Amino acid sequence: MNLLTIILSGFREIKAHWFRSALTMFGVICGVASLVTMAAFVKGKENLLRESLAQSGGLERITIESEDDLPDYQKHLEDEIRGITLKDVYALKNNAPLVYNVTPIIQKRSFRSDLRVTRKEKSTRFTLLQGTWPESLDIMDHEIEHGRMFSEIEDHLAKNVCVIGTEVRNSLFGEYDENGETIVPIDETIFINYKPFKIVGMLKEYMTEADRKKKEEAKKNKGATQRGFDWRSMRYKDSNSRRSMIVYSSKNSTILIPLNTLVSKLDSSFESGSKMDRSLSELTMKIFDVSLLEKSLQQVRNVLLRTHNGLEDFEFETQESFADDITQAIYNERTSGMFIAGICLLVGGIGIINIMLSSISERVREIGIRKSIGATNLDMFSQILTESVVLAVSGGIIGLIASPFLIDALASYAPDTTPPIMTVESMFIGFSFSAITGSLAGLIPAIKAAKLDPIEALRYD
Repeated sequence: MNLLTIILSGFREIKAHWFRSALTMFGVICGVASLVTMAAFVKGKENLLRESLAQSGGLERITIESEDDLPDYQKHLEDEIRGITLKDVYALKNNAPLVYNVTPIIQKRSFRSDLRVTRKEKSTRFTLLQGTWPESLDIMDHEIEHGRMFSEIEDHLAKNVCVIGTEVRNSLFGEYDENGETIVPIDETIFINYKPFKIVGMLKEYMTEADRKKKEEAKKNKGATQRGFDWRSMRYKDSNSRRSMIVYSSKNSTILIPLNTLVSKLDSSFESGSKMDRSLSELTMKIFDVSLLEKSLQQVRNVLLRTHNGLEDFEFETQESFADDITQAIYNERTSGMFIAGICLLVGGIGIINIMLSSISERVREIGIRKSIGATNLDMFSQILTESVVLAVSGGIIGLIASPFLIDALASYAPDTTPPIMTVESMFIGFSFSAITGSLAGLIPAIKAAKLDPIEALRYD
């Protein structure tokens, strides 16, 4: 009996006992569908987190901030703390070849009382004002969609110019005009702490690709252009996803102005002595090679210890912990999902063992007749095992077909979760698991059928 004949025999058995076969396949169907569905939601979450990691500068970005809590052996030097200054920026540019694009940043946030951004009777919420150099466009992974970045000359002359994020535009100007066209407020004036600033550029709107598609769909609905699209409506329940949303919303709520403008016209408290002693909120840079992260950090630390006269009043912040959190979160979710899918497949496998043992009991005389006319033990073993695999694989195929519908149903039921992404890899794994389940579940019935004595089988009633 060739393989094709055995497979067709398996399908005939399924058709002859279709209801019993359907119940048997249900566990495999649930297992495969749950595995593919779980993988789709985990993949969507992973893509969201990876996107946010890239948007926040990637693993190449290093941030240095001032640190007031000195090591124990330097506690007696707390009066000498001065934090990060512009002198550190130039020292790193000249003496740390493993890093590049060293950029100073002084920032103020609108939820504190020292920053107010207005236009006419409107004001912004949760605005992040950053005084910096033009190079920050690259280091912060910002992208100008309209207009331009301010220049080094404008920074040197402390010009009142700014580049705004889309959420700042939405708060002060609205997102769409009365004709439904996107508002681009280039050359318009806004007031930062009651001082006029000319808008010379606007950043692109940062959001996930899934949210961008949702926005496009919203624009097609009536009145969507009047309502606009609020990124704050995109809420994600777990901490890692919330962190990724904070990255996007922070970039959309950013106002970039020249460093000298912020210091000389908005907050003179950052001036302390000479220009090189100017205090900074932080300085940020990138490394050339992620594999040299530890070596790069040590080089930067050595330079800063020289400029700080050995005082460790600074701390490093890298994206490595965020990347590790992403890896751990995805691993945990995949493990739990595989466990749930494995239980379903185990139940399906037990069902297959049961149905195949019942099938053998019903076909004892048939097996005896086949053996008496020349069928070998291997023939019977192959037939029962193949029928088991056919049963499991049929359930796997139905599970794959049901997966997109299950994914869509869950996504519509819980719209605040990360958008799922169904992959070919997960479908292949699910199908493979169904075949493996059928193979393992069919071993015991196949061995039993192969060991049947033909004389005893012919006597069976």
